[in-house]
Amino acid sequence: MLASPLDILALAAHRDDVEQTCGGTLLKMAQRGHRTGILDLTQGEMGTRGSAEDRAREAAEAANILCTSWRQALDIPDGRVENTWENRLKVVRVLREQRPRVVILPYWKGRHPDHYTASVLGYEACFLAGLGKLDVDVALSVAAGDSPATVASLRAGRPQDVGATDLLPHRPFKIIYATLYYDVRPTFVVDITEQFESRVEALMAYRTQFSDQEAGKGIFPARDEIRSRIESMARFYGTLGGVTYAEPFIQKEVGLVDDLTLIPVKSI
Repeated sequence: MLASPLDILALAAHRDDVEQTCGGTLLKMAQRGHRTGILDLTQGEMGTRGSAEDRAREAAEAANILCTSWRQALDIPDGRVENTWENRLKVVRVLREQRPRVVILPYWKGRHPDHYTASVLGYEACFLAGLGKLDVDVALSVAAGDSPATVASLRAGRPQDVGATDLLPHRPFKIIYATLYYDVRPTFVVDITEQFESRVEALMAYRTQFSDQEAGKGIFPARDEIRSRIESMARFYGTLGGVTYAEPFIQKEVGLVDDLTLIPVKSI
């Protein structure tokens, strides 16, 4: 039996991306009783520091700190996140298995190609996941170059022969974009004042990435500087929302207000 559906799923290219951009929000939602999850598209094997095995252990620790209900990493090559049919299908399969109501994607612009590609890939997968005539197992089998006999057995409805499952279509209700590392005015911010310290702790769980060492020292800030940078950014977005610490997000659609007297954040 599948687990209960996720309320919120955050998708990102690499282990530790979610912790940097929306970890506080995920923790806050978990503390409010929502089932949260993280889908990392890659194993992080191309990172300057540490190995994929290191990142897996650190990701598990971080997920525990953020109280997530589910976390998984796909096998898309690190540094080669491409918006291919096969990669979209891999994400579709997760969406149909976990059935999130809200999906958090990276912002669609950024320095790292994996990040902005993950944004477009994730959006298109959300759309495809709702197509009733898309048999994701058959499509994945064809995309992977399986033998005609294997594909035929899937189409014949004999999943016991190949370990497939019958996954019903599902399309998330809401898609929002985490914008922390891109200079754009957010649609809204989430108050993470009470979650800030745990957010920092979750990021610091990636010891191979954020400890002082020779490898990558020209790219990574010194460990003593990391907290001050995180705090400065969280304070900036908190100021926009009238709180101490916040994380920023964008939604593409217009917001809907029922009661003008309940709109938060003072104007003057």
